[in-house]
Amino acid sequence: MAHKSPSPLYAQIYALIRQVPPGYVTTYGQIGKLLGCTARTVGFALSALPSGSDVPWQRVINSQGRVSPRTDGEGNLLQKDLLEAEGLCFDCNLWVDLAVYGWSFPERDDLLL
Repeated sequence: MAHKSPSPLYAQIYALIRQVPPGYVTTYGQIGKLLGCTARTVGFALSALPSGSDVPWQRVINSQGRVSPRTDGEGNLLQKDLLEAEGLCFDCNLWVDLAVYGWSFPERDDLLL
């Protein structure tokens, strides 16, 4: 069964997330700010990803530097495991230091002016 193509906005969200290198994270809000949509929209786009997608969804966390809870109850554990495998460290409160691991999209700085 063929997958439906993502909307233009979702395709832009996925393209930005693909720019985040292993060992770094971004936030839902940062992606939303760059594209002029809400953090919630970014979350909806990620939840719409088909299984086996090449979008590194695990590299998007919330603005507090934490993995957001998932409705399935185990996706957040998988996300933490995937990020740790990429070299990210979580503190005892399960926070990632965004000053250390946050990706700033340097090639997109012109959009922030």
